[in-house]
Amino acid sequence: MSSRRSRSRQTSSSRSITDDQINDLVSKLQQLLPEIRDRRSDKVSASKVLQETCNYIRSLHREVDDLSERLSELLATTDTAQAAIIRNLLMQ
Repeated sequence: MSSRRSRSRQTSSSRSITDDQINDLVSKLQQLLPEIRDRRSDKVSASKVLQETCNYIRSLHREVDDLSERLSELLATTDTAQAAIIRNLLMQ
């Protein structure tokens, strides 16, 4: 039984992420977030980076939804030839 447990621990530990890897990923996220990237202070907690990441993703989703709605309205108000051109441009 103990050999199963030790194998299980070894397997899960080989798949686990290290603190250095987490810090590296948080740093990369921090560089991608305009809200944090443009701040003067260098020290931001990992929880703040994750919170801002969630907020940023939500805002991007809202922006995509808004742009999709505006595009749908545009396509509905243009003639068929113009709509076909716009669709072709979007597919590229």
